[in-house]
Amino acid sequence: MTTAGRSSEAIPLRILNRVNPPPADNAAAPSFEAVYRQYFDLVWWWTRRFGVPADAIDDVVQEVFIVIHAKLEALERPDALRSWIYGVVRRVSSNYRRAQRTQRPAAQITELPEEPVAPQPTPFEQLKTNADLELLASLLAELDEPKREVFALVEVDEMTVPEAAEVLEIPLNTAYSRLRAARQAFEAALARREEHSIGA
Repeated sequence: MTTAGRSSEAIPLRILNRVNPPPADNAAAPSFEAVYRQYFDLVWWWTRRFGVPADAIDDVVQEVFIVIHAKLEALERPDALRSWIYGVVRRVSSNYRRAQRTQRPAAQITELPEEPVAPQPTPFEQLKTNADLELLASLLAELDEPKREVFALVEVDEMTVPEAAEVLEIPLNTAYSRLRAARQAFEAALARREEHSIGA
């Protein structure tokens, strides 16, 4: 795939604007159905980013929404909904990977009550989304995990650096340091891809 003309800023923005605009701050938590519709694609993407294999993503995503369904009404900070959902995805994905490492049988996943249908993009939108996600995922994979998490939260998910530091439970200065190093590494990786594409 040709990458000439792309930039490390344009890729995340195109993905984010098309898939999930940031939610408006509300005094109360939104309904589960609204959360499912708005965050389904983002939860899927986060799950993939945490290293869940393709054949298990659907099950893990469903488990994430089971947790959200159970705990949404008790959410203390609706204004921090996106970072809370990220934390749920992180824990569920980590539990899945741990279970796979220890070769324990996966827990049976129960069906969600009256599960809403996720909105479907047009074929053209899906093609563009898939192309951008494949490129972004391959570039992110070249970063070590601490840098990748901060970079993805800030550049892809549009969290502030303080929000990312809170989600990752790291000092703010550490978050800024990792982000700076990750941006440099990402730019270098993107430049290598573009040089290879032009020379191909």
